Amino acid sequence: MSTKQAWVFVTGNPNKVREAERILGFTLEHAAVDLDELQAENVSAVALAKAQAAFQKLGRPVIVEDAGIELLGLGGFPGPFIKYWEKLGGLTSICRTADGLGDRRVRAVCALGICSAEGSQVVEGAAVGTIAAAPRGQNGFGWDAIFIPEGEERTFGEMSAAEKDARSHRRRAWELLREKL
Repeated sequence: MSTKQAWVFVTGNPNKVREAERILGFTLEHAAVDLDELQAENVSAVALAKAQAAFQKLGRPVIVEDAGIELLGLGGFPGPFIKYWEKLGGLTSICRTADGLGDRRVRAVCALGICSAEGSQVVEGAAVGTIAAAPRGQNGFGWDAIFIPEGEERTFGEMSAAEKDARSHRRRAWELLREKL
């Protein structure tokens, strides 16, 4: 992909914009665009479809993000469906499910889909860890209060933004994308 193109980060989530800008160290042009979201078994397929749809709507190079967590004891579920589980059952219900599984291991995944006139592709960053026994911490957003990255005792929600950014799935995805662009 060409570095001469002006890319726009398409998201309606200001938390994702702030986190990406912290990771990258510069301000991103961003736009909130209403997109239909493909229901798929992994975040990469969702991100790629959203990028293609955003490019069709805006007619310019776009970056979109989709993220999820994969409980290993559930074969990778909920993946991209985490936002619905969080909305309907709350974070505590995810913790209780991990109790019943006897396996708290989880993989956090961030997929960045890009699309321009030159084509489309996706990069994926991941971080492994465990699900906390109960939500902890007020920092971050989404499921940060229940994700404990490998080698840590604190959730992302208990970490400062800089601590989270240093080890997050989102950082890994943005670093991979920077290499491609």
